[in-house]
Formats: sequence, structure tokens, C-alpha cells
Amino acid sequence: MPPSTLKLTRKLQLIVDLPEGEERNEAFEKLYRWQNRAYRAANLIVSHHYIQEIIQEFLYLSEKVQYKLTDEKKDPLGILKQSRNNTTYRLVSDRFKGEIPTNILSNLNRALLLSFNKEKHGYWKGERSVKNFRRDMAFPFAPDECIHCLHYNVEKKAFCFRLFKIPFRIYLGRDFTDKRKLLERAIAGETSIRTSHIKLKEGKIFWLAVFEIEKENHTLRPEVIAEASLSLEFPIVVKANKTRLTIGNKEEFLHRRLAIQAARKRAQSGATFSRSGKGTKRKLKAVDSFYEKESNYVNTRLHVYSRKLIDFCVKQQAGTLVLLNQEEKIGIAKEEEFVLRNWSYYELMEKIKYKAQKAGIELIID
Repeated sequence: MPPSTLKLTRKLQLIVDLPEGEERNEAFEKLYRWQNRAYRAANLIVSHHYIQEIIQEFLYLSEKVQYKLTDEKKDPLGILKQSRNNTTYRLVSDRFKGEIPTNILSNLNRALLLSFNKEKHGYWKGERSVKNFRRDMAFPFAPDECIHCLHYNVEKKAFCFRLFKIPFRIYLGRDFTDKRKLLERAIAGETSIRTSHIKLKEGKIFWLAVFEIEKENHTLRPEVIAEASLSLEFPIVVKANKTRLTIGNKEEFLHRRLAIQAARKRAQSGATFSRSGKGTKRKLKAVDSFYEKESNYVNTRLHVYSRKLIDFCVKQQAGTLVLLNQEEKIGIAKEEEFVLRNWSYYELMEKIKYKAQKAGIELIID
């Protein structure tokens, strides 16, 4: 039986809720120190798991050696003093004791072991390399233990809470998504917040919050199949119950995108004559803004197309959605530079997959 809940990740900007001064600076220093220790701990954890996994390769000179990656107390062939999960946790907790909360280290260790177990077959075959983490990586934490007093402050007109005793308020800005509603439901206890991440980028703090919500309850019939086709001429064409719907068209999608690209080219040509002030960043400010405009436009259009597709399936009570001939079309797109550059097959499929899962519709990619 498929799970009745779904996890949604939302990016929320956090502001340290302290006046400008020494306290605020200390909070930022603490966060950046935690990020650095998490980055170093992540590389150590993955390196040790890799060595543990291929230790048999180091023992090839002796045929009599037998071993198991288990606690020696539980198995006579075990070579570890404790459980495998605990070996790396003890390693990083002893090394960074007092420099980073243990909650971050335990969640980091658990997540990396899970991902390592999924990818280790690729390591054995030589098809993958061991992960290498960047200094600006996001670090995880368990909200149940770390987030306190999440509430809406009427005076500040913002959601406020304390994380590791640091006061924060959430900046939503002109939010047109479901972030506010999810936070209100979390405060009311209708939605739970799962293991999330903190991301520090260009002096800003972001909370990658994971909300676990109930799936939408629709009257769907598994025997009713909706067949959809993705293409450049028409972003989506779907048929179900002898009803056909065309969602979007080539001119609608490409006209604005090509206009933004043309404007960016003009900005690139004129960047030579732009007033300098802070080097390259100042000269390319206009060019970078057009990259962001194009990305936002495409993301919005794909959200609209995928939303209309799922709404059509719900209206037709289609419990199964089949995307036809996608592998073939992706292959054609890779051969044609214009199509590959301007039509985001993968992004659209990901949005369809997420919305179908939320609505309880089974998605099949042919």
C-alpha cells in the first residue's frame, strides 16, 4: 500500500532576530563555524565508510583473513568495536566536540550512510567516485529537538522561532506559494516538520524546511488511464475518456523565452561600455538579471502546464497517467541544439511527477 503522506521541501529565508551588534555577529560566526565543521565531518564520514567497504581489497595478500563489518561483540568475525553507524559518529563527535551541536552530526552521519549504501555498488564497479563536499554545503538538523516556540508574531508580522537557542524570524516577502499556509498548519499541529537543512549563501541564511503532509483525497479510478505526450509544438497533449486537451503551444512558451535571450545578448554586447565599480560583477549585473528572469519565466510556465495536466486527470478520475514515447523524444532533443536548449523536458517531468504523487495518481513513463 503506497504511503498516505508526502514530503515537501520549501526554501525559507531566515533573519537573525537580534539587533545589529556583537550578539548578531556572534550568531553568524556560530552558523558559519557549524557549516565548516559539517563540511569537514561529511568528507571524513564518507571516506571512512568507503575504506570500511573496500577493506577486503587491502587484505588480499592473506587468504585466511575472514571479517564482517559488524560489532565484534555480536559476531566472532566482526572487526568493529561498535556498530558501523556508530563508528563514524564517534569519529566526528570526538574530533569536533564542543564546536558543533551533536544533533547536526548525528543527522549528517545517518543521511550519509543511507546515501552511501545506495551508491556503493557503483563504487565497486568503478562507475562512481566517492562524494566530495563543498565548503558551502547545507547542514541537517532534526526540528523536533532543535526548533522551539514556532509562532506568528503579530507585532513583527513574521513567523518566529528559536533554533539552537538562536532567535530567527522568517522572511516570506511577496510569497505567492503555499509557504505561509504550511507554516500555519505546522503551528496548529496539522503538519509535521521533518529533518531539514540550513544553507548559508552570500551572507544570507536559508532554511530548507521539509513538511510532511497528507496526500490530496480525490475520487480516482485506477482503470481510467490518461495518456500524455510532451513535445515542443505543444508542451502537453493529454487524452482520457475520449476527451483530448492541448496545454500550451510553441508560440506561447518560446516567444517570451526567446525575447529574454535576445535581451540578454544585447546586454552582453553593451556590458563592455558599462560603468565599472566593482569589476566584473558590476559590469555583468544586467546580464545576470536576464538569466534570472528566464529561469523564473520557464519555472512558472512549467508549473502552470503540469498543474493543468493533473487537474485534467483529477476531473476525468484518471488514476494512472502515462507519458508516451519520452525516451525517444529526449533522444531527438539531444540531437537538435535548439530544442535541447529551449525545451526543459526533465524539469517538466519532475513537476508532473511531484504533482501526480501529491494527487495520488500513478505515473508511468514509457
